[in-house]
Amino acid sequence: MKRGLVWVALGAVALLSSCAGLAGVKERTAEETHPPLGRFVEVDGTRVHVWVEGSGPDVVLIHGAGGNLRDFTFDLAKRLTPRYRVIAFDRPGLGYTERLPGYGGVGSTEGESPREQAALLQKAAAQIGVRRPVVVGHSFGGAVALAWGLNAPQDTAALVLLAGVSNPWPGELGTFYNVTGTALGGAAAVPLITALASEERIERSIEGTFAPQRAPKGYSEYLGPGLTLRRETLRANGQQVLGLRPHIVAMSQQYRDRLRMPVEIVHGDADKTVPLHVHSIPLSKQLRRGTLTVLEGVGHMPHHVRPQATVAAIDRAAARAGLR
Repeated sequence: MKRGLVWVALGAVALLSSCAGLAGVKERTAEETHPPLGRFVEVDGTRVHVWVEGSGPDVVLIHGAGGNLRDFTFDLAKRLTPRYRVIAFDRPGLGYTERLPGYGGVGSTEGESPREQAALLQKAAAQIGVRRPVVVGHSFGGAVALAWGLNAPQDTAALVLLAGVSNPWPGELGTFYNVTGTALGGAAAVPLITALASEERIERSIEGTFAPQRAPKGYSEYLGPGLTLRRETLRANGQQVLGLRPHIVAMSQQYRDRLRMPVEIVHGDADKTVPLHVHSIPLSKQLRRGTLTVLEGVGHMPHHVRPQATVAAIDRAAARAGLR
């Protein structure tokens, strides 16, 4: 019996070792095929990846869970650069932005809070001369955009939330985050996911995010799912999402008093990832100057599915803030 357990343990070690090697190869390939698009700004020793183009009032773009700034540069940013200076960031631990000190590592269980992430990006933005921006956040990035406004209400011209996380939700997050965001899952399961995730599984996951719409042609190839599947990125994303709810509870109690700038909220009524009735409908009632636009039949990716409506919301936010 004991000898059998020893062989099982040795087999598990061999499997993990083999997967770690394959994961390393996949990570290097992902970084070679999808290198940084922008430049780096160092904030208190943390490297932040930022993409800047265009001219006009500043618009900051903050991506969602599991993504990177390529989600915005695929299409939306190009629609904005003729009239705005567009600044797109990778959030900590995702894309090419480093994690904040004290976070990360195989045994870590804590993720950077929205307010910590916003503070890092605000310091990076200050280094490149950003002043009173319109801050746009998608999904998890919506929580970071709200945190940006809470951190610096006087220096934030307006907020635009795209299917943004804003309020506490009922129930659990699901197996994926409960695995990738924990110490044991981060050590044992994450290398297996990195090494063994198939292209078919990746495509199904992307299509599920866009449902009931389809992902635009070329989106997956441009985004670079391999960047998301890097071990440290999976851990960072899992830890941040798994630990998000208590931060949202605390933040939501401050929206009415501190967020007095114009806020445009865009949300599809077919969004099953961040449900409209849980997040944006309550948020529109919590804000003094919040305006909600509901997109009929649209899922979780309004900036791809209805880009004109997204641009219109950003234009309204800028106009309401006196920037246009």
